[in-house]
Amino acid sequence: MSRDELLEELSRSILELDSQKTLAYARKALDLGFDPFEVIDRGLSKGMKEMGERFARGDIYIPHLVLAADIMNESLKILKPKLQTKERERTVSKVLIGTVHGDIHDLGKNLVATMLTASGFNVVDLGRDVPTMIIIEKAKEYKPDIIGLSALMTTTMLEQRKVIDSLKDAGLRNNVKVLVGGAPVSSEWAREIGSDGYAENALEAVKIAKLIILK
Repeated sequence: MSRDELLEELSRSILELDSQKTLAYARKALDLGFDPFEVIDRGLSKGMKEMGERFARGDIYIPHLVLAADIMNESLKILKPKLQTKERERTVSKVLIGTVHGDIHDLGKNLVATMLTASGFNVVDLGRDVPTMIIIEKAKEYKPDIIGLSALMTTTMLEQRKVIDSLKDAGLRNNVKVLVGGAPVSSEWAREIGSDGYAENALEAVKIAKLIILK
């Protein structure tokens, strides 16, 4: 099997939701000395992107997308040691992401984190129900290029504004881009609170993240 064929099979295994094949191909690619970023970009990411497009078209449903993300995350665990080595050799944009305080929903946030990782971003996932001050502390610690804020309830949308205001108070706002999303969130709301971008799904989040990082 050639290099291109192996990466194509890796991508296809994601689409087939075959975790055993995906993990086996990921291990084989590393054993053959493939660059882990290439494994992600031309293999795992390609498969996840197609899954996201199928979901957007209504060809598959949330459970399929969640399972694909789980398989992706298991594969990333295999690649992680090599990724950490390679990250020291190249510049990688860092994203700090979390569901805001008071909100325990994390399905959408998890999918966005997975897709961003698959697209080459170094993602630090703070989890769900994250207090604003923890986000500020972690922003100081990790110095991310982007902070992603998810809110799945109308009652927690205000926390997105609170985080942005707190970043200003801490003198961090000019050094980081803010990307917001979630079921009740809109582009109008993003503009109102001073966010740098809004995404309605994981695929869009990757596109917007790539755009705002260049601004």
